[in-house]
Amino acid sequence: MTDLMSDSSPVNPYPILRAAHLTKRVESGERSLTILSDLALEVFPGESLAILGQSGAGKSTLLGLLAGLDAPSAGELELFGEPLGDLDEDGRAALRAGRVGFVFQNFQLLPTLTALENVLLPLELAPDGDAEAKARDWLGRVGLGERLDHLPKQLSGGEQQRVALARAFVTGAELVFADEPTGNLDPATGERIIDSLFALNREAGTTLVLVTHDRALARRCDRCLSLADGRLAAIVPEEVGA
Repeated sequence: MTDLMSDSSPVNPYPILRAAHLTKRVESGERSLTILSDLALEVFPGESLAILGQSGAGKSTLLGLLAGLDAPSAGELELFGEPLGDLDEDGRAALRAGRVGFVFQNFQLLPTLTALENVLLPLELAPDGDAEAKARDWLGRVGLGERLDHLPKQLSGGEQQRVALARAFVTGAELVFADEPTGNLDPATGERIIDSLFALNREAGTTLVLVTHDRALARRCDRCLSLADGRLAAIVPEEVGA
């Protein structure tokens, strides 16, 4: 597992996320297809990690497993020191509430809710008396302080993703998962979103795990792994730009 850990010793020696012998298989007709095979991974508080791979490599599947949104076929997963295998779906949701944020390629905003209401959603899972003030503040930080009452269809793709960024960080999340966060955006807009993502991440001191096929995006992270043929491998910095 050491080849998938940071070169420098982490300040906090306990991983916020740990996977061992992680395997995911799906049934396709009479065949069993192995998507991920015997993966090992540790992620430490405060670091940013990119998992780089081509389309179809299983990046989104891996992210779903690491976040406890899906269950592995075999192996062990720990989030915040809690074995996910010991928890049912409700227990995993309770563990994530207020501590885990998500940024998705397709934004995942509820179309009938305003920008403000979308950002308020995760705060309903972690009740806070200042919920609306926090949501307004985070929308202001991403430059949408004047668009609070707009529905997603009234916002551009970049604006929708900025709402998603505010939603991911509003609870004070310890860990943010990002799945191809610029995949549906033009290059210029995508660059602005990534600048915002990393700025918010530094400001909040959050651990960031993102999956991407974009090497320029992966270079922005502290550490990068490649996912290919169902397995993870460490990438040295000069190889990320290759």
